[in-house]
Amino acid sequence: MQASKFSSVHYDSRLVEPGSVFVAIKGEKSDGHSFIESAINKGAKAIVYEDDAKLSDLKSKFTEIEFIKVNNAREELARLSYEFFNRSADQISIIAVTGTNGKTTVTHLIQSLVDKTALLGTMGLKLSPGAEYKDMDRTTPQSKELFETIDELVKNNFAYLTMEVSSHALDQYRVSGAKFKTAIVTNLTQDHLDYHLTMENYFKAKAKIFSQTTDCAILNVDDEYYSRFRAEAEKFKLKIVTIGINQQADFMAQNISFSNAGLSYELEGNKITMKLNGMFNVYNSLFAIAAARLENISWEHINKVLADTQVVAGRFEVVQEGNSPMCIVDYAHSPDGLMNVLKGARALMLGKSDSKLICLFGCGGDRDMTKRPKMGRIAAEMADKVIVTSDNPRSEEPEQIIADILTGIHDMSKVTVIADRKAAIQAAVKTASSKDLVVIAGKGHEDYQILKDKTIHFDDREEVRAAIKN
Repeated sequence: MQASKFSSVHYDSRLVEPGSVFVAIKGEKSDGHSFIESAINKGAKAIVYEDDAKLSDLKSKFTEIEFIKVNNAREELARLSYEFFNRSADQISIIAVTGTNGKTTVTHLIQSLVDKTALLGTMGLKLSPGAEYKDMDRTTPQSKELFETIDELVKNNFAYLTMEVSSHALDQYRVSGAKFKTAIVTNLTQDHLDYHLTMENYFKAKAKIFSQTTDCAILNVDDEYYSRFRAEAEKFKLKIVTIGINQQADFMAQNISFSNAGLSYELEGNKITMKLNGMFNVYNSLFAIAAARLENISWEHINKVLADTQVVAGRFEVVQEGNSPMCIVDYAHSPDGLMNVLKGARALMLGKSDSKLICLFGCGGDRDMTKRPKMGRIAAEMADKVIVTSDNPRSEEPEQIIADILTGIHDMSKVTVIADRKAAIQAAVKTASSKDLVVIAGKGHEDYQILKDKTIHFDDREEVRAAIKN
């Protein structure tokens, strides 16, 4: 089936126009097969589908329409989109970043280090380090939007795209057909088990990235799954480049230190200094440096750019005014993510014996429930005071999510429950002294909160500033 035969490719029947091909994909909430007739009535001249039983009498009713049955409509959507948008994905070098934590920061650092690089990820499409984000709806767009975006980037002379590639995107063929010059796997820890069900499935979804990679895999030798990811990458004869802190690696940070001004470490005779903080950002910067060196970026440029790089919105972002407590807003929403942020915060408190670490967090509704008690346990073990609140409860009752979190906490003496997130942030700031450090985890850069029947404006950073002011 040739994409050039059609005026456009669509999987949303509302966007179909005369001469289109409509691909009926099965989603988590709706099935494209239910909208085939609507697509035909809007002018589709071909239908790609998987399930004969769902076509009823449509084939006999619309004899002039070309019906093409496939085994995997999502994969066919990607193939058609790749072809329709001029195979432009072959004309740009893609540095793909996957892993449980760190994807957003790594891609932002790569964009700052490598010229003519666009960025695509959780926060949207960003055409330069100082540009505004264009909303792309999800971390990794559906294949049609992905290849359409890449085509525009190529037309505008971008040489590189650094993109976050989620496990969902790999599993759902959203990036099928794209070729990655370099694949970075940051780490693998528990998340998204509401979708993948097991860590083994989660690992296999992430490892699919190597089948689409042409040159190199950059891996973390300190990660529990390093050996397994390396074995998968070697199946495709990729060059392996390693980063690490605790074990020998190609890019190994040494003499690491932290302060309120940021982090520093030594690497291959260079002193790396950054305004970012936390051990996790040492790892994130090592990934970006490795990717930049593969593109022959000079150490002089790397040192200068990293020293000037600003914190990524909602990633260990400090909010503080005058003599207020230091508040750190972070996107951490997995057990490992929360642990890393609290470790980073605790490192900033060394030598301050009279300071307290306050952790405020919740867990998202309609997501992996098994991580809730684990995050409760981590918060209670690592913080001096814990405030459990709502995150994005979605269709679930906030009180039930909180109850799940509390099952992981054995000593409730340091725990306060305030379901209303606004009130919880106000309480955290109000009860903290100027010497304390408050971590507000879970939502980071998000400027909304998803409730049962509506989505409201809500920004943790705005709420912290308002609480400080009050």
